[in-house]
Amino acid sequence: MTTRPPLLDLYHWSTPVGAAVTIMLEESRLDYCVIPVDISKGDQFSPPFSTLSPNAKLPLLVDHDGPLERPFAIFESGAILLYLARKSGILLPASAEKLSLVEQGLFWVISSFGPMIGQSHHFRHYAPEPIAYALTRYDGEVRRLYAVLEKRLAKQGYIAGDYSLADLALIGWVRLHERHDVDLSAMPGITRWFNDMMARDTVSRGLAVGNEAIERRFSPA
Repeated sequence: MTTRPPLLDLYHWSTPVGAAVTIMLEESRLDYCVIPVDISKGDQFSPPFSTLSPNAKLPLLVDHDGPLERPFAIFESGAILLYLARKSGILLPASAEKLSLVEQGLFWVISSFGPMIGQSHHFRHYAPEPIAYALTRYDGEVRRLYAVLEKRLAKQGYIAGDYSLADLALIGWVRLHERHDVDLSAMPGITRWFNDMMARDTVSRGLAVGNEAIERRFSPA
């Protein structure tokens, strides 16, 4: 008996945005394959990956059973999360108001929280020499964004109220809080949220997906 390969290929390297997608795949229980793309060697700029991703950035998902019953590639982590939510029918509230709250939280992480932390990491750990202005600029913005997050999580369990795509997008960044010199002990709302997230089996499994090729099946082929 032959086995059908998973219909989803995830081009992946272990990054905060990649973690959001692997967690979502674990939540959705859709069979998938991980295809490593080593960004430390610049493999994202070479075929076959560069022919699939217009922006030559990870992650990238290829659904071999796409909307028109043919392979369909999706780039940008937020777009991938929304695509998987629609495909699997999970983590998308039916209420227009609740859905808008999820979208607001998700887009805030993608457009503000993640990019500012990414810039902070770059100038802290990868710049050839310290640049005082850049460190002041991005470290200050990181602290401002953490304050925004703490204010929200001090009042409710998750970013959008209920567990959602926004939390998946966020956890990969917050678990690196020590790397951008943020002390969570003074932020009880974020600390409680972080501990709750890390205790979820799907989050643990998604974060455990590393830089090796794997095939993940949730049901018999």
